[in-house]
Amino acid sequence: MFNVAAFLSYVFLTAYTPGPNNIMAMSNASNDGFKKSFRFCLGVLAGFFVVVTASAVFSAALYDFIPKIEPFMRFVGAAYILWLAWTILRDKPKNKKGNKVRLEPNCFFTGMVMQFVNVKVILYGITTFSTLVLPYFTGVMQVSFFVLLLTVIGFSGTCCWAMFGSIFSRIFAEHKRGLNVVMALLLGYCAISILL
Repeated sequence: MFNVAAFLSYVFLTAYTPGPNNIMAMSNASNDGFKKSFRFCLGVLAGFFVVVTASAVFSAALYDFIPKIEPFMRFVGAAYILWLAWTILRDKPKNKKGNKVRLEPNCFFTGMVMQFVNVKVILYGITTFSTLVLPYFTGVMQVSFFVLLLTVIGFSGTCCWAMFGSIFSRIFAEHKRGLNVVMALLLGYCAISILL
């Protein structure tokens, strides 16, 4: 049975936790303002859509051609999610000297192309489809719905970091340990629900 809580926990945690897209959007917005950084966010949206669609097609092809791989893919997906939880849990606050890092260029093309080398997005798509979606939904319309849903949620995370980047960086700095524990526990819940 499709576990909505596990799906939403994993998808939102992955979309809203720090990663290349979110950190670059935050830096661009803090340097150039939200309006100028929105070009980068739109590039992320375009590239993200392509990568998530490719992940869905790749995962579906594996299911169609090798049906026996499904339990293995569940195990790999759960292991990857547990590794993410462990990484988040053991992350320690870093000393920041207040230097702003200038990430250039702040443009559509950079945001789009970055998705094709962004391991977080690639694994996000493959893990979500192979372990949380395709075991329960296989129709083209259903899978297309999830492609759009993942793209919109990922885009919203990037825009949120761009819009509130400076606020988020202060909150994470002040409450980093507690936030990491909560995120790790939610990811652990996702991994366990995939295996059960």
